[in-house]
Amino acid sequence: MRLRVNGVEREVDVEDDMPLLWVLRDEMGITGPKYGCGVAQCGACTVHLDGMPVRSCSIRAHQADGGDVTTIEGLGTPDALHVVQEAWIEKQVAQCGYCQSGQIMAAAAFLELNPEPTDDAIDRALSANLCRCGTFPRIREAVHLAAAKLREG
Repeated sequence: MRLRVNGVEREVDVEDDMPLLWVLRDEMGITGPKYGCGVAQCGACTVHLDGMPVRSCSIRAHQADGGDVTTIEGLGTPDALHVVQEAWIEKQVAQCGYCQSGQIMAAAAFLELNPEPTDDAIDRALSANLCRCGTFPRIREAVHLAAAKLREG
């Protein structure tokens, strides 16, 4: 299978039904997407596939073949964080951090479509990404902050 992952063309020899999560983690060494539930319910494995947020545990290799994948590692860099990553740090969202890469990927995709989100819109869009630590109020604050920074340019 061929993929463009975080801007780099990659090729791996995997079974067609291997989950994209395992292609990324086991075959490519990209560990930002996490295994949480394996049934697309928690969101810890969220990545962008062709610009859309997807649960990489439920996408099979053949479905992603030829696609453009962005993981948390490709969203920003240590020297140039994505605005959502900056907001996460500023609002001190993470506690244990396990779900955070999926949360950030979901928030970044959400803000592409909703530059002026309401609390209700944020809650609806991101409540499907579970956080055992319960940082949802800080997640909402960070999304609002990131949205404001994006509008400022």
